[in-house]
Amino acid sequence: MSKMALEENALNLSQGFPDFPVSPELIEAIHRQMCEGHNQYAPMPGVPALRQVIAQVIEKTYQRKTDPETEVTITAGGTEALFAAIAALVHPGDEVIVFDPAYDSYDPAIRLSGGVPVHINLRPPHFAIPWEEVKSRMPPRTRLILVNSPHNPTGAVLSPSDWQHLETLALQHDLLVLSDEVYERLIFDGLVHQSALASAALANRSVAVFSFGKTFHATGWKVGYAVAAPALTAEIRKAHQFITFSVNTPVQWALAEYMQTDAHYLHLGRFYQRKRDLFLEQLNGSSFKPLPCRGSYFQLVAYEDARTDRQMAEHLTRVHKVAPIPVSAFYRDGTDHKLLRFCFAKQDETLARAGTILRAC
Repeated sequence: MSKMALEENALNLSQGFPDFPVSPELIEAIHRQMCEGHNQYAPMPGVPALRQVIAQVIEKTYQRKTDPETEVTITAGGTEALFAAIAALVHPGDEVIVFDPAYDSYDPAIRLSGGVPVHINLRPPHFAIPWEEVKSRMPPRTRLILVNSPHNPTGAVLSPSDWQHLETLALQHDLLVLSDEVYERLIFDGLVHQSALASAALANRSVAVFSFGKTFHATGWKVGYAVAAPALTAEIRKAHQFITFSVNTPVQWALAEYMQTDAHYLHLGRFYQRKRDLFLEQLNGSSFKPLPCRGSYFQLVAYEDARTDRQMAEHLTRVHKVAPIPVSAFYRDGTDHKLLRFCFAKQDETLARAGTILRAC
């Protein structure tokens, strides 16, 4: 859809990336770190100063003491953290539960490791996990369950009850948990992000994945991290060493400095909630009906039309010059609920232009 948007000179609200600038202070810090000579390979697990700051932030946020030496690994974005965790922990024939609609790297990473993805479909409008169905469909060789909150593409957020269900299931069946939490700071309406790290019992069998690209509007830098108990981290690093080895050195040093100021990340929920609310205002008077969005920077909308969601996405891009993504693309079986995903991590002017187009469709 991004390619089509470029070809058609359409507003690109499909792919999830901001169109506003990164903090000048952070860019200046990277430049300074380059000038100070931090331009060669970083240590394989990540720059120690950055891992130490991450451990401090985790303890402040989730009240979990974390050892930066044995439990934090810097990766080439959240996607590499997910891939390294799956490559390390999923063996041929292992079954992995995936909830659709899902981020598109999950399934191929599982299959490349010889695992068997077991897809369970979530349903609009709330896309809640059907725990009773999960229990009834638990395959005999299930090794891992993969969750994502705040959720891409739906904006759904797991509740404390969801986390309790997950913990109970993991303990009963001796499961590992891979928790994609890259949108942890992008959560709205007074909700508080619930992490796999917040419960000692769950944290001991979980890998939590995070992304600086999402947090600091810099998706092109591809810097993320994985947090896990020492035994799991040791396995993840064996995979990480031969996938990426090490991550951009001056960016790591700059992030270590920048993360020491709480205000650089604590305001992000309010910032993105204002973006979401502005986009919802722009939809007023249009034929599109927004679904609940409590986190991430994506908004789903429903439409009434004979077209499939793929046809509708192409129609909006080619004819009306605004590009969404069809939500069926996130279902392994192509389930089409006639929903489109729009990214609202855009400048106010971009969202206003998109609203003008969508109200006229």
